[in-house]
Amino acid sequence: MPKLEAIPTMDSQSETKLDQVKSQIETDQTKFETETYKDAYSRINAIVIEGEQEAYENYIKLAEMLSDQKDELIKLSKMENRHKKGFQACGNNLKVKPDMEFAKKFFDPLHQNFQTAASTGNVVTCLLIQSLIIECFAIAAYNIYIPVADPFARKITEGVVKDEYSHLNFGEVWLKEHFEDSKAELQQANRQNLPLVWKMLNQVEKDAKTLEMEKEALIEDFMIAYGEALNNIGFTTGEIMRMSAYGLVAA
Repeated sequence: MPKLEAIPTMDSQSETKLDQVKSQIETDQTKFETETYKDAYSRINAIVIEGEQEAYENYIKLAEMLSDQKDELIKLSKMENRHKKGFQACGNNLKVKPDMEFAKKFFDPLHQNFQTAASTGNVVTCLLIQSLIIECFAIAAYNIYIPVADPFARKITEGVVKDEYSHLNFGEVWLKEHFEDSKAELQQANRQNLPLVWKMLNQVEKDAKTLEMEKEALIEDFMIAYGEALNNIGFTTGEIMRMSAYGLVAA
């Protein structure tokens, strides 16, 4: 008589693991649809849209100030405009209307400082605000957001963050080449603008946490990126620590 092969059965432990996986998938699908998530996302999404718009405008202004770098800066501005459209698509995907009024107020202090510096021809201050502070802020936020983003936004953000490193690199290279002449202005601009980053983070701490982005992680990633940029430009470790302290005082 031929042997009958035993039909494999799923043990209780395997069933439990499968149920846990299914539950996690369902949770991930539904959390992006809750009113609490969408409310927080309306402000976070608006901030990244406005940030990319301001970056677009800032690089246009820098192209006017640095005519010998005009082509490169115009190229960077166009990249920022594409990023803005990508993040608008992220909001549309979740059926969320971005709170642009909030975002404009959020960026207003940095915006005003950039405009003031541009009007007086202080290109070093403009580069510190846009190419260092804003780019490092964006890189930190995007890197923290990617692991917790919805699948559509994750794909968009992964593409954007790669570009932001090239934008940061532009500022680093220019400032390194002009370091001795720029050093004093960079230190002054850092003193005026770095504390604004912490005030900005404090404004969105609750919304960021709703999106599973912890403020402490954002600060840590920003300080790492910003410190590395200052080091690449030419500042010593001691100088970087003193410059960073201006931000930590406002934390």
